[in-house]
Amino acid sequence: MRTRWAALVLAVAAAACGRARSDQAPASPPPAEPVTFNRQVAPIVYRNCAPCHRPGEAGPFSLLSYADVRKRADQIARVTASRYMPPWPPAPGYGEFVGERRLRDDEIALLQRWFREGAPEGAPSDAPPPPHFTEAWQLGPPDLVVEMRETYTVPAEGGDVFRNFVLPVPVKGTHYVRALELRPGDKKVVHHANVLVDSTGAARRRDASDPGVGFAGMDVELESDRFEPDSHFLFWKPGTAAVTEPPGMAWRLDDGTDLVLNMHLQPTGKPEPIRPTVGLYFTDEAPTRFPMLLQLEHDGAIDIPAGESRFVVDDHYDLPVDVEVLGIYPHAHYLGRDVQGYATLPDGTKKWLIWIRDWDFAWQAVYRFARPVFLPRGSRVEMRITYDNSAANVRNPNDPPRRVVAGNRSTDEMGHLWIQVLPHRRDDRWVLQETFMRRRLEKYPGDFVAHANLAAALEERGRRDEAIAEYRQALRARPKSAAVLNNLGAALQASGRLDEAIASYREAVQKGEFAEALPYLREAVRAQPGDATARNNLGGALLAMGRVDEAIGELGRAAEIDPGSLNAHYNLGRALAARGRTREAVAHLEQALRISPGDHDVRQALAELKAGRVQN
Repeated sequence: MRTRWAALVLAVAAAACGRARSDQAPASPPPAEPVTFNRQVAPIVYRNCAPCHRPGEAGPFSLLSYADVRKRADQIARVTASRYMPPWPPAPGYGEFVGERRLRDDEIALLQRWFREGAPEGAPSDAPPPPHFTEAWQLGPPDLVVEMRETYTVPAEGGDVFRNFVLPVPVKGTHYVRALELRPGDKKVVHHANVLVDSTGAARRRDASDPGVGFAGMDVELESDRFEPDSHFLFWKPGTAAVTEPPGMAWRLDDGTDLVLNMHLQPTGKPEPIRPTVGLYFTDEAPTRFPMLLQLEHDGAIDIPAGESRFVVDDHYDLPVDVEVLGIYPHAHYLGRDVQGYATLPDGTKKWLIWIRDWDFAWQAVYRFARPVFLPRGSRVEMRITYDNSAANVRNPNDPPRRVVAGNRSTDEMGHLWIQVLPHRRDDRWVLQETFMRRRLEKYPGDFVAHANLAAALEERGRRDEAIAEYRQALRARPKSAAVLNNLGAALQASGRLDEAIASYREAVQKGEFAEALPYLREAVRAQPGDATARNNLGGALLAMGRVDEAIGELGRAAEIDPGSLNAHYNLGRALAARGRTREAVAHLEQALRISPGDHDVRQALAELKAGRVQN
């Protein structure tokens, strides 16, 4: 019966259509509306092209008027038809993002027609208001503006420059940042920039060791004695709007913190001075939601033979908790061709996060999802990047192609997929961090970063003995890490193993990490007030930091507790000399020399003091 009814309905429909065709002539299509600049083209150009194609921005020419656009109508028709412009690498249907600049098919067709029909201007009454762009701060006056102390000059010639600039932030106490806006300087020179938040002083020390302004490097690793999982995408490239963090997700800024501008700069043929500034917008609302970044990568597997056109690197991570994915940042260099990021859900369903079918190093960016993407516990997030090291790859920087491995130069390769996730519970960050570092150790056994971060996560979860073992594994990979020595000392001290803790702190001080070690050294003295070694370590750190009067107090007590301590008398003598108390200084240095007559440092210090050449 159901088949007969369907046949009957189809027959009636066919009969009705037949009568319509026999009773009237086919209707003529309405004439196509003329395409003019003022009515149809200007809104497309003003919305999608003008943000970059205007004076002072990265676009090589302006597109703010009919004359500007008509002059380049042919070029505009070609680059939009190929989807080269406006640049929006993610493929449609594989992730929905904020601020998509992808033209619709009907918009591209309009631009084609307009060019074919002679690019007419149209009636002035149809013209939309010209776009308004502020040259001031996009979000209004910042609460604090931080500027580079010196100007950096991009050289006229040569390859791309990857440079890092340290901007100390002059704040007292704790602030919460709801938005950051970067004004990089000449946008024709600055390809893109990342902003890192460094509360450790590590970047400042690297800056001091480089004779130029800032220090070199594409990827920056900042070693810290505190693991802080909260992570935000602080990214800029031409045409991007300043981003305000979602409610409850302001990030913390403490005194002593530096901002590090990790910048990709491009020579223009003449020296170009730049002096970026950063605007910070504060809020009184402390964060209540805490995102973190997960980096899928397998750079250790990158070894691409010359001529290889389909070299694949992949990575995966199994989520131990429910998360929402807020944003994603793919990164590869010139040989990258196809970049995929997706999740396989527990039921086997594939959920796409991003697919860039024609990767272009010049157009990398952070992509924020229009709506958070929920991934349940047990989902596997995956990355797959395909590289083309053949002569057919027009972006290959090597002619002829050569073998390429992972590295920090643009002519090396990388394959990263940063994913910003928001766990539903704050403590889940430590679960994520523990399992993520264990996954890293599967790829890189003995890896310093993995062992150090795994130790921090285990300690946060109360598994102190396991943490101590991981800190020791990290020190096998990098024995001179003062940050890990401090953390190991703190873990040992919390476990009641004070002698081992003091030894670890002493090593950290010897590595020059005085400020980081200071809180732990004070705690060691509080725990063992009669221990001369603990007081000498604290006094030595205070002296190295220039806090001479405090140092004299601690070192004097150490010398009283243990009159036979060479180090206590030597350090006390130096501290007293720095305060001009020469007679007392000589007495303690001579006592140190009696304890160890052959000690070169003591002899030199005593000789300089008697000669009047005191080294403060």
